[in-house]
Amino acid sequence: MTSGDVRVVGLGGSLAATSASLAALDAALDGAREAGAAVSRFSVRELDLPHYRPDLAAPAQVEALCDAVEAAHGMIWSSPLYHGTVSGSFKNAVDWLQVLAQRGVPYLADKVVGLVATSGGVQGLQAINTMEFIVRSLRGWAVPLVIAVPSASQAFDAEANIVDRSVAGQLVGLGAEVARAARQLAAQGTCDYSDEDPAPGR
Repeated sequence: MTSGDVRVVGLGGSLAATSASLAALDAALDGAREAGAAVSRFSVRELDLPHYRPDLAAPAQVEALCDAVEAAHGMIWSSPLYHGTVSGSFKNAVDWLQVLAQRGVPYLADKVVGLVATSGGVQGLQAINTMEFIVRSLRGWAVPLVIAVPSASQAFDAEANIVDRSVAGQLVGLGAEVARAARQLAAQGTCDYSDEDPAPGR
């Protein structure tokens, strides 16, 4: 598989007009792009999704999101921390991935997902943990490297530009790791962390 064949889709979970979590997603996608992946980005603000209902036909923007995810080899998710977990709008977008249940390869099977969260305080890992549970339930592989950005107001300025070089480097590194693992999984059917260690004696 050549590098240009790897596709990574980003999903940003903030409705804010100026969003640190969306800026963090863009930085991670830059890292995936620099590592040779073709990237695309969806944000819940631009998607403007209705609340998920099982009896509601998927609108066009949901179909566009699901088409991109189905064709992707990897994803990067980024959500702000709201009240100890991911934003409601991010969870709603993920709920709409139920559309993928009826596709050839359901949900996020055989895809790797990088996880990013931003928080005003120090509890960003709570959102990361929630996202990791979701990835598992959708049959995907969460990249072990996760980026939880605490005290986001110190890492980003008022226009959501990254001012902390360390954070910027970590986000770019995450994007590169998603591209690397997605390429490995697509080419070999496994990646460094998608197989459990065999039991002793086997």
